[in-house]
Amino acid sequence: MTYTLQEINTKAYEGNLIFLYGDDSAERSLPLGKRELELVNQRRTQAGPDDKVEKDFVVAFDRLPSRIYFVSFDSERPAAEVQETLRRMAADVLKLAERDRAKHLALAATGTLPEEVAAFVEGLTLADYSFDRFCSKERFHVEQLAVSAMFFSEDEFAAQQRLWNRIFWCREWVNLPVADLNAATFADELKSVAEDLEDVKCTVMDKRKIESLRMGGLLAVNRGSVDEPRFVVMEYDGRKLAAKESDVVVDEQQTEQPIVLVGKGVMYDTGGLNIKPDDYMQEMKSDMAGAATMASVLFAAADNRLPVHLVALLPLTDNRPGFNAYAADDILTMYDGTTVEIVNTDAEGRLILADAIAYAVKNYHPRVIIDAATLTGAAVRAISTFGIAAMQQNAGRDFSMLQLVGNEVYERLVEFPMWKEYDELIKSDFADLRNCGTTPQAGTITAGKFLAHFAKDVPYIHLDIAGVAYFSKPQHYYRAGASGYGIRLLYAFLQMQ
Repeated sequence: MTYTLQEINTKAYEGNLIFLYGDDSAERSLPLGKRELELVNQRRTQAGPDDKVEKDFVVAFDRLPSRIYFVSFDSERPAAEVQETLRRMAADVLKLAERDRAKHLALAATGTLPEEVAAFVEGLTLADYSFDRFCSKERFHVEQLAVSAMFFSEDEFAAQQRLWNRIFWCREWVNLPVADLNAATFADELKSVAEDLEDVKCTVMDKRKIESLRMGGLLAVNRGSVDEPRFVVMEYDGRKLAAKESDVVVDEQQTEQPIVLVGKGVMYDTGGLNIKPDDYMQEMKSDMAGAATMASVLFAAADNRLPVHLVALLPLTDNRPGFNAYAADDILTMYDGTTVEIVNTDAEGRLILADAIAYAVKNYHPRVIIDAATLTGAAVRAISTFGIAAMQQNAGRDFSMLQLVGNEVYERLVEFPMWKEYDELIKSDFADLRNCGTTPQAGTITAGKFLAHFAKDVPYIHLDIAGVAYFSKPQHYYRAGASGYGIRLLYAFLQMQ
């Protein structure tokens, strides 16, 4: 989809027009005929069977050979709720446009705020994505969207487009099968992207380097695979960049203490020797969504030159049962020297994340570490596919900010406790820790507690995105497949720094 900003005379426009209407006081400027206006007013004022007036609806009017897609919404609710409603209604408009084969659209509005228009365009953009590269039959997509120039400056709108582009590429990476994107090829792809961004440094460590670092978790998980692991380190320092461009002195301590983003990069997860049963292996190409998410967040920050210092640490491997695969009862020595008894080889993600978190603590002295991982099925069972299961240790302020912006962009967090009693569930008789509990209790929390051990006293936030990174069936403005969920959340968080 390509976007343009232009002046749009709604009453004279001859193409396919989407029109947003949220404020009854703006009725005079509606591009509707008398009978159409009567229909809209009737629907906006008439109570339904439950005695509630439903102002949220989409109706299409003929303007042969074109159409008006009239989007009515209730602007009197909380802002975040209004904006999420508009994202979802954008998906409804897209279905109508597909029915009508309307590939060129214009968007105008009255009684509507710029952030409401932005939410609608965002919803339309997210809904228009589908993973097409292996499909013989061409799928419908909007080719061009003209947006009324009264709502945005060129720079504001371009920044939004760059963010949406990073979400697009995150979804592409997560949707790709492991046969087309393994640890080595993904690392190469990330390095190639980084090289196109002058302010991003990227280092790709191969197996020999990982062995020299003694990353026992990453190496163990990789032992069953024919594909070698990679450890990708990327850095973007927007604070120094901003200081250089504006001759402003920045706080050197904050510049030196980056926000570290850690992403789980299990390119495919069979479960290892504790192999996944039945159809549990389906969609496991998405087990690297955490790594794709964190890379995309860093790239989006660099694209839009946010004044933040970021480091992304991405351990990449698949988890297979072949060759000399690691096994239950093995005891691993991790990067920081912690010993870990293996209880289940399907609890592999926390092992590679633990090495990366410990690497961050030793080498970067982070202000805060935030990880994202499709880590536990327990997170899905706890809160379904409606948000992120999250935990924090020594990071109350940053966590509160994440919750705030999560509510605003509708990528919401549910905080799980990190009580010390949960430490008992991962104690080992033979090593410092077990990689998971031995009973099906508090699985999401024990995973977070395991990872928090490696963060030591550094402020740490854990985001379990297992329920939202990949949808088996369409959900609102996401089609089936990868969602990019979490990128808008973290980007909004970085904007607040």
